[in-house]
Amino acid sequence: MATKITKRSVDAAEPGGKPVFVWDTEVKGFGLLALPTGVKSYVFQYRTSEGKSRRATIGKHGALTPDQARVKAREMQRKVSDGADPLEERQEARKAVTVGEVLDLYLASAKFAEKAPSTQAIDRGRINRHLRPLLGRKLAGKLTQEDVRRTFGKIRDGKTAADEKTGPRGRAIVKGGDGTARMAVRLLRAILQWAHSEGLVSSNPAVGVRVGSDGERDIILESSDQYAELFRTIQRMEDEQRIRSQVADAVRVIALTGARRSEITALRWQHVDLKAGVLTLPPTSHKTGRKTGKPRVIGLPSAAQAIIAAQADGKPEDYVFTPAKGEGPLALAKPWRMIRQEAGLPEGIGLHGLRHSLASHMAMQGAQAAEIMTALGHRQLATAQKYVHWAQDKRAALAEDAAAHITAAMGGVQRSVITRDAVKSK
Repeated sequence: MATKITKRSVDAAEPGGKPVFVWDTEVKGFGLLALPTGVKSYVFQYRTSEGKSRRATIGKHGALTPDQARVKAREMQRKVSDGADPLEERQEARKAVTVGEVLDLYLASAKFAEKAPSTQAIDRGRINRHLRPLLGRKLAGKLTQEDVRRTFGKIRDGKTAADEKTGPRGRAIVKGGDGTARMAVRLLRAILQWAHSEGLVSSNPAVGVRVGSDGERDIILESSDQYAELFRTIQRMEDEQRIRSQVADAVRVIALTGARRSEITALRWQHVDLKAGVLTLPPTSHKTGRKTGKPRVIGLPSAAQAIIAAQADGKPEDYVFTPAKGEGPLALAKPWRMIRQEAGLPEGIGLHGLRHSLASHMAMQGAQAAEIMTALGHRQLATAQKYVHWAQDKRAALAEDAAAHITAAMGGVQRSVITRDAVKSK
């Protein structure tokens, strides 16, 4: 039966004992299928470029009006005219992976397994608390740069902020801000690059999306007075038993060596050689080792050696800084916040800032980039070079400040000389 498909003709279509088709007189191939069960659906019948007859369901009557279904039928008709196969496109779209599925595949990949456990934990948090809620249901192949920009904006503006319990004693406080958004999008960019290399997506829309800069350095301790107050505060809090001795000593060693927090909190006795005065971390126990395959050697100044020697003896596989009962590696985040606040250290300085502090002071003392690179275990010389540049700028600023005082003094002398000469000429 052929007629213009309208609400009246749809209502009039009675299938009886077998399916009935009503074909539209305006759009070739557009029709209504009425089943004996009473269900009525809009369909589009067409032939592929190979001559194969196919029928695609547009949608059920009620969910779509006849006019809405006709518009969709026209879109399909245009695709067929261009040589496409609407039904095949729909089937391929159903098989396409979502961003959420890409995230799951990445978390199960060898690439993710190469990362340090501490980095894995951070990445999982960014994925599950920011990326998955915002992008998980989107098709990875249809993700656009605009989608990534919107994601950055939403994370920055706190749309994914949360405060939730993570266990009997744990709590995850997730905030927004530029830094949080920046790191989440950088992780997304890396994941999509991996997905591209695995053939899961054809492009990486996160490439080219500007997320801003972290700045050249973290906040650091610039003066010996700040270091003195840091160590006085640690000693006072330890004496008053507000922090455990292991926590106090771990922070002291980080400040003295510039080691990463995870390198000290997860330090095991098998990595320690007090006779040689070094810590030797295998490639799997430090950040750059997973890429270079090389161990990291951390030199121990005498004060750090004494601190480590004072720890309770243990088996080779035991932690040097014993964590609280039932915990994994020593937890320092909360104690450090207490220490920082009580010592009056710069707002925002983290334990990683102690690492940057040491590198900056090494540069001020004349250490070259290669020496800083070796001491801190950087993989690239450019990373260490920034401290040398900072030191040069700092020295220049100090010289300029000193010169200003000298110039001011010279100005007074010059004025007295000019006045004296003027008197003589009279």
